[in-house]
Amino acid sequence: MIRKKDLYTALADSAYRYPENTAAVFEGVRYSYHELQILVDKCADLFWACGLRKGDKAAIAHKNSIWFVVANFALYKIGAAAVPVNFMISKVDEIKFILEDSGAKIVVTQNEFLKTYLKVKAEVPSLKHIFCSDLPAQTDPDASVKDFINEIRKSKVQPEIIEPLAKLDDDAFILYTSGTTGQPKGAVITHGNLASNIIAGAQVFNITPEDTLICLLPMFHTFGWTVCAVLPIYLGMKTVITANITPPAGWLHLMGLEKVTIFIAIPQLFSVLAKEARGLKRLYLQYWAFRKIRFCISGAAPLSKDAQQHFEKNLGIPLLEGYGLTECSPIVSVNLEHMDKKGTVGPALPGVKIAIKDDDERDLPRGVEGEICVKGPNVFNSYFNNPEETKEAFTRDGWFKTGDIGLVDEEGFLSIKDRKKDMIIIKGLKVFSAQVEAKIMEYPGLEECALVGVPDGRGGEFIKLYAVKAANADFDEAAFRKFLKQNLDSYKRPRDIEFMAELPKNSLRKILKRELRKDALAKLTARGSRAAEDEI
Repeated sequence: MIRKKDLYTALADSAYRYPENTAAVFEGVRYSYHELQILVDKCADLFWACGLRKGDKAAIAHKNSIWFVVANFALYKIGAAAVPVNFMISKVDEIKFILEDSGAKIVVTQNEFLKTYLKVKAEVPSLKHIFCSDLPAQTDPDASVKDFINEIRKSKVQPEIIEPLAKLDDDAFILYTSGTTGQPKGAVITHGNLASNIIAGAQVFNITPEDTLICLLPMFHTFGWTVCAVLPIYLGMKTVITANITPPAGWLHLMGLEKVTIFIAIPQLFSVLAKEARGLKRLYLQYWAFRKIRFCISGAAPLSKDAQQHFEKNLGIPLLEGYGLTECSPIVSVNLEHMDKKGTVGPALPGVKIAIKDDDERDLPRGVEGEICVKGPNVFNSYFNNPEETKEAFTRDGWFKTGDIGLVDEEGFLSIKDRKKDMIIIKGLKVFSAQVEAKIMEYPGLEECALVGVPDGRGGEFIKLYAVKAANADFDEAAFRKFLKQNLDSYKRPRDIEFMAELPKNSLRKILKRELRKDALAKLTARGSRAAEDEI
């Protein structure tokens, strides 16, 4: 029986039980549980010396790294909350909002993103220090910038924080998700939320300390962080951390070398691996990289039946799919069946409840489509500083409204049918149309626009923009495309742009995006798969 505990205590327990066992492998360096705890304790002392206290917030904008892990668990020890920031966000205004809203006092980042965060710091009074994990030698861009790794090595554990200060009900992290309108909203996830999800997940998947994971998914993403980083530490497992998913040769070799037993990734990667598993490549994948894999898990985006079937057929390894959301820490359900239940995302995890409700929040019977609602110890309680969004997120009797449409069959298996929220998923990252459309409409000479997601042929989506030019406007399409490149992060940028005389609307003058999606799919089909790939 796995005990429910705060996350730093989970690390300390694993270090006590398995001090010499490898906790993490990163860039050729092996860190034992004993060594990892020492680094975390020193980092906690560093943060404490900088004035961080229980309840404070600290942002982490960093690629996957042992230092991402160290910083988070140091914050957990002193009872502060981490604010992971998607490192692909490069626009100062977006980052500024997250840091201002959360009240983050420090940022842990790396040299690649330092210039951006120095700009942000100049506009965010609460931000006092920036810690850089790879600050170039003889570089002092700002007095507030500190060499993260050297500062940790100099630190000594102080008596005030020898014992962990966090409790199960304390905030572990605040993860900002794109709002359907306006600014992002910060989902507050507690130690107890994460612990309950980890314990239930370990039970369902039968994960033990003897298993080894590889962390390919970005740690700023709730699925990557909870399942690929926190869960292994909670159980005393080994994690192989990789900063970049491309090129794949390096981490594929590491998978075989470190005898990885559980492989977690996004649908697009499984689709690519299935296609590569032919001839000699199949021999390499199956008998070296994947030779010890017990099963694979697909997450962060819907998995197509074709991708699942091709992967399992070509590599002979079970590929499991589940369903989750940031607000649920993140796993809600998982399908462990491999035959008659393909295409569903399984029953709810132990302790988690799923209900299907209509627009009036009434329960619907089995087999009837409605909004998926969730209850359980893994479900968050609030959006940070946002009581209105929090109230809107829950039913009157306390069920979290996911915004997704689905049904539960007679055996309790959940099927996802549609997304109620106007959202596009790009390589596992959520893009809410309203937010991007508002930015696009800042360009002069546009009358209106609409974004839709279009299947990319590899299990994911790409963004198509439909736009209407204002009458008599002197519209420069080349300048417009340059504006999009300068003002939108790469994964939010439309890959296909079509100008129309007018957009389809209903009687209330609301844009009919379902008609635009049909149009995009029809044109994609007409062009053929080769042309579609060229378009993407």
